[in-house]
Order: sequence, then C-alpha cells, then structure tokens
Amino acid sequence: MNGKSDKESSPQSQTIDWDSVHQRLRAIQERLDGNWSPPPEKVAEILRTRAEALAREPEEEETGESLEVLEFSLAYERYGLETMFVREVYLLKELTPLPGTPPFVLGIINVRGKILSVLDLKKFFDLPEKGLTDLNRVIVLSSDTMEFGVLADEIIGVRSILTAALQPAVPTMTGIREEYLRGLSPDGTVVLDAATILNDKNIIVFQEVDGG
Repeated sequence: MNGKSDKESSPQSQTIDWDSVHQRLRAIQERLDGNWSPPPEKVAEILRTRAEALAREPEEEETGESLEVLEFSLAYERYGLETMFVREVYLLKELTPLPGTPPFVLGIINVRGKILSVLDLKKFFDLPEKGLTDLNRVIVLSSDTMEFGVLADEIIGVRSILTAALQPAVPTMTGIREEYLRGLSPDGTVVLDAATILNDKNIIVFQEVDGG
C-alpha cells in the first residue's frame, strides 16, 4: 500500500507549470525580436536605399563608352593596351639583336615567318629600372601601317574600363609623357595610347637598315 501511494504521489510532486513556461518563452522571444529586428521606420529606410541602389547600378553599367584592354605587368607596374591594336601574345623564345638601332629596340623575332622588331617600353619611355624582371612575353601590336612587339613580364588578362572612369594620368606620376597615355583606371592601371605608339616615327627602325 505504501509503495503504491509513493508512486502515485511522485508525478504530482513533479507537475510542470506550463503557463509559466509559455510566459517565459514569450518573454525571451520578445527580447530576441527587439534585439535583432529594426523598428518599422528603419526597415522602410533600408528597403528604400536598396531599391535606389538596384535601380541605379544597371544604368551606370549600361551608359557610357568603354575600352577593352589587355592588361599586363611591366617592371612591377600594371599597364593596359586596347585589344583592337593587339594581334596576339607571343612567348619570347629567341631574340636576335639588331645592330644600329635605338636602345629601346632589343632585337627581332620570327613569328611564323614574319620578322618583327621587339621594343622595351621601359627604355622607350625612359622609365627607371626596378630590378630584374622576367620580360618573357611579347605583345604584338598592329595597325594599318606598323607592326611590332613590346615586352611584358606577365599577361594579367582582358578587361573593360569605362572611358568616363579614366582619370588623367599625371606624367610626373607615371614617368610617361602625356601623349602616350589614355588615362589611369580607378584601380591604378596605366592605360597606354596604342594608336599613338604605333604612329610614332621614332619606332620605324628598318628604313635605315634597308637603305644602307
């Protein structure tokens, strides 16, 4: 008898006050809601700001002309040349020195049977030397009247840059005269004027050799 009455009384002594539990849970939820959810006016402001940003971004991307450039590194600096003037990128294998040419003309290469002069832009622009670099890539530039290669350390890739985003590159900052510059991209790439470089008469090196 006593054993049975003890078992019957045990659940009663462990009875849970569910009303109290629910009240505590509601109180905790209200505190969490208050900590993590902004007030209604703040929510409206956030949504309005996001909507304005989404409406503005496509317009900025679609408007304005852009340049497609081949980006490369040279003497630890980043440069870009318009891809419309880039015929190909060639791995430098054999370079034959060409006597009687300006210092910036390092020599000639044979690209599938075509002889091209190879220029070192650092020397052409009179840029300071910044230690030894690889210079194992040749970017072949081409126009209707001129074709030659320029040395590069590394080809970074092709990208588009909004023309309006180009900032005037101060010659004293880049070391390159203004007529050879298109501008400076927002992330610091020096965009060269390939058309001006190709039309520079100082780069014509074969006339004197042939004429001799």
